[in-house]
Amino acid sequence: MKVITTRPSSSRLLLTLLVLTSCLVVGSSWLALDRVQAQQDTSQQINQQRPRRVGGTEQTTETKKPPSSATEEVDEGDVVRVDTQLVSIPAVVTDSMGHPVAGLRPENFLILEDGKPQEIANFGTTQTPFEIALLLDTSGSTRDDVVLIRQAANSFIEALRPGDRVGIVAFNTLVQGSSQMATVEVLTPLTSDHKSLRKAIESLGASSGTPYYDALQRVADEIFNAPPKDDVRGRRAVVALTDGVDSASDSDFAAAKLKLARAGVACYFIQVNTEDFVEDRLMKDCNDDGRLALSQKQLARYRKVFLPGAKPEDYSNFCQMGPFERMQISRDLYNLARREMNDLARTSGGRSFVAATLQDAQAAFARVAADIGTLYSLGYYPTNKIRDGKFRAIHLEVRGLKDKSQVRAREGYYAPKQ
Repeated sequence: MKVITTRPSSSRLLLTLLVLTSCLVVGSSWLALDRVQAQQDTSQQINQQRPRRVGGTEQTTETKKPPSSATEEVDEGDVVRVDTQLVSIPAVVTDSMGHPVAGLRPENFLILEDGKPQEIANFGTTQTPFEIALLLDTSGSTRDDVVLIRQAANSFIEALRPGDRVGIVAFNTLVQGSSQMATVEVLTPLTSDHKSLRKAIESLGASSGTPYYDALQRVADEIFNAPPKDDVRGRRAVVALTDGVDSASDSDFAAAKLKLARAGVACYFIQVNTEDFVEDRLMKDCNDDGRLALSQKQLARYRKVFLPGAKPEDYSNFCQMGPFERMQISRDLYNLARREMNDLARTSGGRSFVAATLQDAQAAFARVAADIGTLYSLGYYPTNKIRDGKFRAIHLEVRGLKDKSQVRAREGYYAPKQ
């Protein structure tokens, strides 16, 4: 048999080369698409694993991140991080002679919450600016009294340092037809403009009653409604010039205390003694133009606190009460007010000062300004992240000092609720 050997033609060879080249191009394209798809899948997986931050109770940048955060599942593969509330602690440290101790650092402090150590995440020295709500009680004041209150308030503002900001809250009388009602007025929000502050103080007037508890709530709700800036975190205070005897509020002490505690506000009180003045006028006959009467809200509060089992009708008519009964009620309400002010000051890390007369108020304001200037501020993210609204006890210790020292700080706070 004769074997015939054939050589491929040039056209067939060209076709073969084109087919091979196409296969190579298609294969490379599929490999490239596979790489792109793999990169997209990886990127999507990373994005799904990266949590989206949702602001917690207070949104700000701290010196340290919270130790760990609770997570809340929203959708499959979508994790939301809920930040823990930063707890702020204003604190004053004094030596054995009662003098403020300056120059302390974070390592000098130990924070315990319900007995468990906490990590300090925020620290402010005594030079850090402050934010202050100045509450001025002008209820029942005469023209001369208001002048003294203005002088004392202006002196306090001038004693503050550059950068400190003040908001002013006072009482006024709202006239509605033939009736008058004591109201709370926010005369100025937080500002460092002394001209605006002096103008607000100049507008002070007398009020027909004392909505003291309502004023404390307005401080928490309006003056300190926004989260504090980093430079003043833990350095907020209310300074109140008052006798603390409420006669016109819709709210009560427990509600005001809770709001101030949750706002982390240190409470300072300049307690003006008006007891003798009030008692003298309570003893007068109801037909006397110079007499004072206990309000229906005061009588209801007295019965609720001191005689919860008494009949409401027995404490509904002031003019039918005898002079000794009026005097006893007044004294009990004044003692209650002093206990409430001292309690708020102690639990918040503030202080109470007694001014026997309005003439003494200026010196008391100077002592408050000096005390505020010695406050440290510390903050931490609690290891207990349960949002149950319960009270958490705080204990602050100072370490590394040779001299025996004392610490004054807030005693605790209420956890947020779900």
